[in-house]
Amino acid sequence: MLYDLSRADVRVKWLVTCLLLTFGLAYGFGGWMVALYAGFSPKSVAATYASSEMSMPMPPESTVVVEHPMTMSQFAEVAPHQVDTALLVQDTHVHVPMYGLIAACLAVVVLGLRMSRRTGLALVSLLFAAPWLDFLGMWLTKFLAAGFAWLTILGGWAMAAGLMIVTVAALWQMWLMKERTAT
Repeated sequence: MLYDLSRADVRVKWLVTCLLLTFGLAYGFGGWMVALYAGFSPKSVAATYASSEMSMPMPPESTVVVEHPMTMSQFAEVAPHQVDTALLVQDTHVHVPMYGLIAACLAVVVLGLRMSRRTGLALVSLLFAAPWLDFLGMWLTKFLAAGFAWLTILGGWAMAAGLMIVTVAALWQMWLMKERTAT
């Protein structure tokens, strides 16, 4: 281990605690946003990212209006949120670098935890691979097949798991674990 968070100055412990809690808050709202717009099932994620039936909108001069009877319950139905290619490019451009910075910050915390090198390498790998899976799933769902939606779900849950593992381990080692005495 490069440094030991369990023996760090209280100011460093507080900084790491605030960082982890801030990331947790952000991930919580991120999960809420996913629930509102894409959902957590492969079917709902596919409906959000897969290309729609009509990939090229009709020009205004050829728009046709069709009238048909509707029930009151049909008015209450919400159309699924759809992410077009331009928005997916924008989301990727903004989110992937930020996820990289978050993974790097969490990896620095991992370096200060008492764990085996193998466990540390696995955890750092998870922190970086999870967002890659998330966005790979979105792109594959958009351009290859709706069946890749599960990859997006897996990536999202893996990001949450990585944050939880680092947070619980760090808080435990910094604040609750008895300090080892040097021998």
